[in-house]
Amino acid sequence: MGITSDLKVLYHMTMKPIRGRSHADRLESFYAGQADAYDSFRRRLLRGREELWRQIPVPANGVWVDMGGGTGSNLEYLGDQIAELSKAYVVDLSPSLLEVAARRAQENGWSQVSTVEADATTFRPAEGAADVVTFSYSLTMIPDWFAAIDNALAMLKPGGVIAVVDFYVSRKHPADGHRKHRWPTRTFWPTWFANDNVFPSADHVPYLHRHFDPSHFEEQRAKVPYLPFVRTPYYAFVGKKRQATE
Repeated sequence: MGITSDLKVLYHMTMKPIRGRSHADRLESFYAGQADAYDSFRRRLLRGREELWRQIPVPANGVWVDMGGGTGSNLEYLGDQIAELSKAYVVDLSPSLLEVAARRAQENGWSQVSTVEADATTFRPAEGAADVVTFSYSLTMIPDWFAAIDNALAMLKPGGVIAVVDFYVSRKHPADGHRKHRWPTRTFWPTWFANDNVFPSADHVPYLHRHFDPSHFEEQRAKVPYLPFVRTPYYAFVGKKRQATE
């Protein structure tokens, strides 16, 4: 993958109109023409994914649900540990991305991986519960994102793990110990990303901290390809579902 594929992705990100009546239609409109070139470009834009995956304990015979998992590339960060899972679901609303994910699973011999075209706010695994639920740069693309987190909370077993990495902006007055972004940052990035129906929120981080017990949290900035002096803010969060109390 080189400059030609990058230009193709950049065209779809910055110039191609996104059309569709439903959220699923708009996602497919955005991704259909760039699905095969998606991973190469996003690997340089979507930082923190591999580092986050290293923070997630892989449960023996566990069920892992990757919400908005797209092409399934995140599962490669598990390496040989993927064999320890009884089931892994790649859930997405874009059939074009899921075709790439299914191809990847077949090529890697991941017999425990299933691709599912479904909504992150309503999907539940056939097993009824999950040990791990992940959102990798997908929460900002889910209009009802808090419902997606609530759904993850409901499907997780007590003590189960949620992990999220995504773009964000801070609140004007964040909690103690959390990074505070200046007004230009809090204004520019939501406006810029909105062109692609990506909505960095100041409420992701507080909502996750409120509903889960955090085991890992960091706030960083990432380079943007072809924009050498631009850094976009992102966060990485790993938390556990609280044990039920009587």
